Parts: sequence; C-alpha cells; structure tokens
Amino acid sequence: MSKKLLTIQDISCFGQCSLTVALPIISACGIETVILPSAVLSTHTAGFKNYTFRDLTDDMGAIEKSWHDNGLKFDAFYTGYVCENQIQPILDIMQNCAAEGAVRIVDPVMADNGKLYPGFKDDFPQKMAKLCNGADYIMPNLTEAALLVGEECKLEGYDREFIENMIKKLHGLGAKNVILTGVSYEPGLLGCAISDGNKIEYDFNEKLTRSSHGTGDLFASVFAGALMRGKTALQAAAIAADVVCLAIPVTPEEHWYGVCFEKVIPDLVNLLK
Repeated sequence: MSKKLLTIQDISCFGQCSLTVALPIISACGIETVILPSAVLSTHTAGFKNYTFRDLTDDMGAIEKSWHDNGLKFDAFYTGYVCENQIQPILDIMQNCAAEGAVRIVDPVMADNGKLYPGFKDDFPQKMAKLCNGADYIMPNLTEAALLVGEECKLEGYDREFIENMIKKLHGLGAKNVILTGVSYEPGLLGCAISDGNKIEYDFNEKLTRSSHGTGDLFASVFAGALMRGKTALQAAAIAADVVCLAIPVTPEEHWYGVCFEKVIPDLVNLLK
C-alpha cells in the first residue's frame, strides 16, 4: 500500500508556489498526496497587487471530522504557509489523523530577507514555534530560524559557530531534525545544514546569481517526497537542492513569479532512483 502524505498550506491560484508546487512534486516522487488548503489567494503576495485572500480556518474542523469518521490516516504531514489561528487545529489533525509512526515535516513559512511576510503579526513566530515542537523535521531559512529562537538575524557575515548555535536553539524548540537553508560560509557556495541533534552535516551547491520566487516551496516539497521514499535527511536535502539548481536556469527571465519546476520533474525522478 502506498504511503499517504497530507500537506497543509495555501493555494495561490497563480504564482507557482505552495500547494500548486507540493501536489505535483510529491506525487512525482511516488507518494499519494492529500491536500488541506490553509487559505486561497488569487496570487502569491510577492510582486502582485490587489491579491485576494480567504482564510480557511473555519473549514478545518469539519474536514478533520470527515477524515476521522471515514477512518482516514496519514503516514506523514508536511506544513507550509499557514494562517495565524491554524496552529492548534493543525496540531489536532496531526494527533487525530496519524497512522502509526507518522512523520511531521514543518516548513515554517513566514519570513525571508530579514522580515516577516505581509499579513503576519510580530507574535506569529512564537505561534509557529509551537508547531515546530515535536516535529520530526523543520526547514527554516535563516530569517525564520532567527525569528523562531529570538536571535539576531544575520544573512551574511556569520561563522560556523553562529550557525551551529542557532541549530542548537532550534532543537531546543523540540524539533528532532533541523534542515537550516540558505547557509553560506564562502563566496560562491550556498546550501543547508542538516542536524539530527548529535551531528551536523552540510550540503552545498554553486550559488546562482539569480533568485526566483517559489524555490523554498520546491525545496521543501522535494525534501518531503524524497524522505518518504526512504532517503536520509542529508540525501533528501541534496536532491532538493539539486532540483532547485536545475529549475532556476531553465526558467525564462520574464517568468519572474516562480520557477518552471515542471521542466525538471524528469530530473527529480532520475535523482530518486
């Protein structure tokens, strides 16, 4: 019987992020992918104007009850962009709809480049920290990590000691494994630190001069799918980074709102072999 992963995050109808990335990518990994939208937006919030936003918190309880009444259980949970009031409902779903040994993967999507995303209040990192408590894997970027642990946000000019102290604090939130993204110790290389609480390993790729929206969602989705295929955290992170690095160069300049991940799905399938 195939494994079932429930991913909880928003649907941005246009923009190639969140669920419109997670569903095809994790499915391509051979994992049955179930979705629970946290919100519906007309577009994502970066670079678009007059976007619509509908919070779906009020639907979560009824959806959970339906799943419970039908005896539906999930082997993994993967969360992305969620709303202010959804932390406890999500924790309830993870508790009540979990198959034996279910894995919790949390991408604490809320900030980048030193600041919170639009719509989040200053106390949201404390709420997100509750979702990280007990998670099997969390995948913050440097900004999210700093906000989660109340640390100064440094996007450059840090050393290995700073990063590894940050990781220690992230484990202190109750996270079993930490994948800290956006780490760089030398010019030209960018990657992530992978920690199980006992050892820290690194995976680096050549730093691309161009950045694209949606790469974090692509990375997290590949990581979740690869992990469920039996890869180690280090292997899953390396595959995820490779897919992102393949997707950015094949995305046209005018395609500024996301990455053309569809073009590299065959590469993802080959990397999983």
